[in-house]
Amino acid sequence: MNKFAPGFLVGAATAAHQVEGNNIHSDYWLQEHMPHSSFTEPSGIACDHYNRYEEDIAMMAKAGLNAYRFSVEWARIEPEEGHFNEEEIAHYKDVIACCKKHGVEPVVTLMHFTSPAWLISKGGWEAESTIEYFRRYASYVTEQLGSELHYICTINEANMGLQLAAIAKRFQMMAEQAAKKAASADAKSAEGTVQVGMNFQKMMENMKFAAMENAQAFGTPQPQIFVSSRTPEGDILVMRAHQAAKEAIKAVHPNIKVGLTLSLHDHQALPGGESFAAAAWDEEFAHYLPYIQGNDFLGVQNYTRSLYGPQGQLPAPEGSELTQMDYEFYPQGLEHVIRKVAEDFHGELMVTENGIATADDSRRVAFIDTAVAGVQSCIADGLPVKGYFYWSLMDNFEWQKGFAMQFGLVAVDRSTMQRIPKSSLEYLGSAAG
Repeated sequence: MNKFAPGFLVGAATAAHQVEGNNIHSDYWLQEHMPHSSFTEPSGIACDHYNRYEEDIAMMAKAGLNAYRFSVEWARIEPEEGHFNEEEIAHYKDVIACCKKHGVEPVVTLMHFTSPAWLISKGGWEAESTIEYFRRYASYVTEQLGSELHYICTINEANMGLQLAAIAKRFQMMAEQAAKKAASADAKSAEGTVQVGMNFQKMMENMKFAAMENAQAFGTPQPQIFVSSRTPEGDILVMRAHQAAKEAIKAVHPNIKVGLTLSLHDHQALPGGESFAAAAWDEEFAHYLPYIQGNDFLGVQNYTRSLYGPQGQLPAPEGSELTQMDYEFYPQGLEHVIRKVAEDFHGELMVTENGIATADDSRRVAFIDTAVAGVQSCIADGLPVKGYFYWSLMDNFEWQKGFAMQFGLVAVDRSTMQRIPKSSLEYLGSAAG
């Protein structure tokens, strides 16, 4: 594999809730422990990264990676409204110092899906008040950590709510129109069209219990967590929260580069599917341009492609290789998405997530090889791509799907927490300049 130029960020990514463990003040923790949870299992100690981050960062550096994208956990830092936990912010200072010690550039995300439970009780991600709460949190984190940071992602996959709304609508239609056996088969296929671990089938089965249990946990039968199906108003509210956070960050440290990340598919039209592909791209990317065009960078997150025909979205082609997430194996999609984004977004680009869930690490190596070559082709053509972060550093807690999805460059023994590097870790590290 060809090396990137010196200074290009080659790293791996994680999210706090998925790796740290014991995120007890978060909305997800409450949902995981409901009697009729849609989660296959609770996160528990996850990968115990909260206690083992030094080992994990040293392991990345030894393999050649020079950057680490991770999230700080809002629910740890502000476990109660207006109360900032100094011990927890000190923990993240230590994580950043550890990165610097090992020559690893820290790229911090402020909000990677999980929120404090108290925020959800106050209306969550459909409430106007969340904008100011997020601004205050962003200001505090930047005051405490910003002197050591060059990049901050405000919100991970800020467009996820609309994607989930579309998928939930499809599931509802299937539940109403199909027999249970047929609906189950279609449901598995549909879960592979959204770039996050969700159990829609189980969610539909649990609907009659969810309202009561949510009311007990959050004081409302329909809590608006970040990965709830978003209304059009809530969709824009997320963008306004991002803008407020960006203002707060710049007020404290003007030189920090600020952006957000978007979940983007490589939308491809077969004859007759052009209008569907165009509409999907507009919903996923183009309509956000007025809110992100002034950002310093955009985090591009891609895992696969979506195909469209005259009747709309199509399943993966017959006989194609599927990942554990039921995505089509299609690493070429990353290059296509970068080029498409660069037509309209004029800041720096960062691949903040790209990866594959598979038990076969040779397929991960092949995926990385093609994806990285695509990024290098974009750079050769003058596109301002500044980094590539593989998802994920470790096999971790893939949200509602639990620990079964193997995205990691490193395996984790669930009984001992021992880290077992895979060949793909050093292979990715060999690309660093």
